[in-house]
Amino acid sequence: MLELTVGQVANGGWCVARHDGRVVFVRHALPGERVRAEVTEETARFLRADAVEILEASPDRVTPPCPFSGPGRCGGCDWQHASLEAQRRLKADVVAEQLSRLAGIDREITVEEVPGAPDGLGWRTRVQYATGRDGLLGLRRHRSHDVEPVTDCLIADPAIEELRVATEGWRGAASVEFIASTGGDHAVVVTPKPHRDVRIPDIDASVMLDEGRRGTRVLQGHGTLTERVGDRDFRVSASGFWQVHPGAAATLLDAVLDFAQPKPGEWALDLYCGAGLFAAGLAEAVGPSGAVLGIESEAQAVQDARWNLRGVAQVSFERGRVEEALDRLEIERADLVVTDPPRAGLGREVVDRVAGLRASRIVYVSCDPATLARDIKWFGELGYELADIRAFDQYPMTHHVECVALLVRG
Repeated sequence: MLELTVGQVANGGWCVARHDGRVVFVRHALPGERVRAEVTEETARFLRADAVEILEASPDRVTPPCPFSGPGRCGGCDWQHASLEAQRRLKADVVAEQLSRLAGIDREITVEEVPGAPDGLGWRTRVQYATGRDGLLGLRRHRSHDVEPVTDCLIADPAIEELRVATEGWRGAASVEFIASTGGDHAVVVTPKPHRDVRIPDIDASVMLDEGRRGTRVLQGHGTLTERVGDRDFRVSASGFWQVHPGAAATLLDAVLDFAQPKPGEWALDLYCGAGLFAAGLAEAVGPSGAVLGIESEAQAVQDARWNLRGVAQVSFERGRVEEALDRLEIERADLVVTDPPRAGLGREVVDRVAGLRASRIVYVSCDPATLARDIKWFGELGYELADIRAFDQYPMTHHVECVALLVRG
């Protein structure tokens, strides 16, 4: 057991302390607190620990609303012990620190609330539960395969809780993901244990079986969901990607279009386009005299995007890795680029290829401040500067934060 004074929050939600010359990453603490911490992992360079007793508390500390939150318990929420205002300040500090350290840019950051969850609870529209030996559902403990039985997940959308409570006893399942779309649809994606048949309870929802490399198989219902953004509906495969906060899609679309300022007649690219959310807004703005191309590697997402924007002549979609598709289609120029890559970011090869398009504006949507800052640095070396950045609290009670950055040719 260690007694530590913890410092700033690092990317990933850990507070940082030092002990005998080694860095200690501390969970369940807040900056400035004096804590008694139990070591959970040790390497030659650093330790990981849980704050099991608070000796001197931060004024930002609150009682976690969830009884399953805390050391050794559910690993889903990092910051239930901090007020919402403090959570957003800490996330802003992380984004600012990553920009300064990795990109050499000093910028004041404000993390904005996303409409739909004023108390930070009841927002998550997709929740993946693990199953215990008895087939009952729970959530995994932090950095562990152990399952914490959870009777009520407070950040889950109430519709998900209704589905879960009505369907206990998923024998043969390794995990069960419940989904409640903004359009009112419900779905369940079941991942079976190896060489086991899954018992599917009676449930009023589409049911899909995740068969690994063979993809997903629809067992019940149609396997797609309707997500509503403003006055437009998007079809999304139940096993595909969509923002989990009910207010996130509209918030991000508004932010992207505000930064991009697409004009009639322009040629725009939507990279990692998913089901076509940003492409829809871009297509409306550039109009029939312009053109939008979406590129996405996931086959079902491309099918969904084509369905969602059927009849919009100025938009098309191609399946493939971004750099491969740009080369295959011989695309060497664009007026505007929007990109929303996975957590790993664009990477050097894609940054080089996108910068080579000489677009006047690049709008970069990111769920990881570190990879965003790294890629911004590389874009800077290729003639682009960070003109603006916004950050959004899409994942209250966790350390995660979403950013939208505007890069312009210097």
